[in-house]
Amino acid sequence: MTLAAEALAYGYPGRTIGRDASFALAPGEVLCVLGPNGGGKTTLFRTLLGLLRPHAGRVTIDGGDLRDLSRRNVAQRIGYVPQAHSGYFPFTVADVVLMGRTAHIGTFSAPSQKDRQLAREMLGTLGIGHLSEATYTRISGGERQLVLIARALAQQASLLIMDEPTASLDFGNQVRVLDGIRRLAASGIGILFSTHDPDHAFLCADRVAILHDGRIAAFGTPAETVTPENLRLAYGVEVSIRELDAADGTRRVCVPSLSG
Repeated sequence: MTLAAEALAYGYPGRTIGRDASFALAPGEVLCVLGPNGGGKTTLFRTLLGLLRPHAGRVTIDGGDLRDLSRRNVAQRIGYVPQAHSGYFPFTVADVVLMGRTAHIGTFSAPSQKDRQLAREMLGTLGIGHLSEATYTRISGGERQLVLIARALAQQASLLIMDEPTASLDFGNQVRVLDGIRRLAASGIGILFSTHDPDHAFLCADRVAILHDGRIAAFGTPAETVTPENLRLAYGVEVSIRELDAADGTRRVCVPSLSG
């Protein structure tokens, strides 16, 4: 299943934030969106999910207009992973993941044994099956983010949209989430995610879109797109790109220049 933006303008009533966004996300592909705070990444994602109406252009799924689908049908096709949060109620991890089955359960129906089994399988897929009976509000931020990904997977959607999935996570948990993204893509799921760290694009993205001044300023492979010139344009800082030897081969990293 392919998600596409066609000459998309997006924003809020009376205020357009982004214009002329055109791209497609294919099955098994990871597309990373980079851009500064307030650059419109979350607004773009909300528009792609159908939560905001486009100001111009359209969003399509396999060529069909997203606006022709019900909210339930959209949820069956696209999973959404928000930034991790602490939560308010002491649900178990298994119950949080089970909430992802809402799009497949009737209004007055209870989750079936099959639904519960699927929720357990999604936890196992991400390597956190041992947390099934843990209280969601008491696990670490990285674990909570993986639980939210498992919840989206329980929707059995073909595409995932992740809004800054590594925000506020320590280094180890960032690596675990990024590794999870790559493994999910390898299984055929298309993934669109945003981040503030351009190194994440080198780690797990197939293509990168850089937002600047309400438009896609650069789009292509990480090597083509994550360049000193584009990072200077997006973030207003000087950055050099270095190549390092890693355990799994040569890797590119971003090295910022500090004044003084």
